[in-house]
Formats: sequence, C-alpha cells, structure tokens
Amino acid sequence: MRWSMVKAIMRADLIRLFKSRDYWIPLMLLAGMFFVVMPALLLGALSLVDQQGFVTQIGDIVGSLPAQLQDNISGDTPTVRAQYAFAVYLLAPIAIIVPLTISSAVGANSIVGERERGTGEFLAHSPLTVREIYVGKLLASLLPGYAAAIVGFSLYSIVVNLIVGSQLGGWFFPTAGWLLLVLWVVPPFIAIALAMILRLSARVRSAASAHQASSLVTLPVILMSYAVASGLLYSPIWSAFGAGVIAWILALILLASGAKSIKRERLLGVSAEA
Repeated sequence: MRWSMVKAIMRADLIRLFKSRDYWIPLMLLAGMFFVVMPALLLGALSLVDQQGFVTQIGDIVGSLPAQLQDNISGDTPTVRAQYAFAVYLLAPIAIIVPLTISSAVGANSIVGERERGTGEFLAHSPLTVREIYVGKLLASLLPGYAAAIVGFSLYSIVVNLIVGSQLGGWFFPTAGWLLLVLWVVPPFIAIALAMILRLSARVRSAASAHQASSLVTLPVILMSYAVASGLLYSPIWSAFGAGVIAWILALILLASGAKSIKRERLLGVSAEA
C-alpha cells in the first residue's frame, strides 16, 4: 500500500469537508454544546441549588454506594461530591459520543458522496487500489471526530476545573481515567463505527440513506460508551485500559474484514450492484 496515495485521498476529502461550511459548522456547534455549554450549565446549576432537592438526592445516592466506589468520588459536601460525580463519571460518555457522531456523519457521506458528485467513475479508473481508497477515506472520516475530541476535551477540562476545582483544592481534571479514555479508548470506538459505516456507504444509493443507516450502527457503540463510563466508577484506570484493549482488537478485526470484503465497484458505486 502506497501511503502517499492514502494521504492524497485523505487530504482531498478533508479539503472538501472544510470547504462545505453547511456541513462542518453544525458539527462543531454540536461539539461545543456537549463539551462546553451543557457541562457549564449543569455543573453551575448544581453549585447554585446547593443542598436543595436534586443535589441532596444525588448525595444520598452517592452515600448509598459501596465504600470502594465512594472512595473514587472526591468532595467534602454533597454539592461538591455531586459535581465531581457528574464531571468525572456521568458526563464521561460525551468523550466518545461526540467524536463518534462527527466521524459517523463524515464517513456516511464518504463513499456514496463520490457517486452523487459524479467522481466515483474517476476514482474507479485511477491507479489507486481499493485498500488505498478505503484507508484514505477511513482516516479522513476519523480525524475530524478525533480532533473535535481533543479540542473539546481540553475545553471541558478548563470548564470543570474553573467550576469545581476551587472546591477541591485546585485543578484536578483530567483524571487518569479520562486521559486513558480520550487517548486510548476513543480512537478504536470511532474506528469500530466507521468500519461498519463505510460498508453501508458503499452499498446504499444516497447520502440520506447512508446517514439513516449510520445512526443504527452508532447506537450500539454509544451504549458501549455508557458501559465504559460505568466501569470508570469502579476502577478508572483498569476499566479504561481494558475497554481500550477490547475495542482495539474489535476495531482491527472489523477494519481488516471491511477492507477485504468491499470490491472496487461496490466501494466506488460505479456498477449496478453498488
């Protein structure tokens, strides 16, 4: 496989993506909403209501957890413990869901979009191999989502530390579990979804159909992210590491099978079979 060709495919798709403001601006707004606006509003609201109602209930729930789990939740008051639980554990799935949503939206349009733009036949007769096209489009779909995860994670860390850090003796976030989540778990989760979405994008006849099908593919992966978040509460480091190992193995299997099973005509959508 010629990586210079893979890079060319990836670069062309990324340039096309960033030129389409109607496409990437809503995705960036989505990332900003989930990584910054929603956490700021939620954590800020918890500090305002203090001991009343909702916070008291959360404090009671935290207090009823086994001692081993309570040890992983910092804070001297129910309010601070509730904020810590939300910031570190309950909001953890957004680190997977947001980049997954962005990459899925890009990947769903990646192959079928070539047909709709009339460029599929050009690629079909190019000297590029199917594997080079597949890997190039995979990376072009994965990078926007993961870049949003890194930027969003950085902004989320600032928000969490500004709102909760002063009550915990200083900046405490990111935790080791979150670092592993973003650096080790998120990439294979995105790859798992894209391995299936690229197959669907090669089979359907329109971008609208591809987006509808991709939502069904991403749902199980989103549910898996909540399972990972639950594991962080029990053992942050080992849960994230173990989830990453399993996800990487599954991602490599799906990507390898996807690259082998998709034929040139089906991948590019230039035959009646596609």
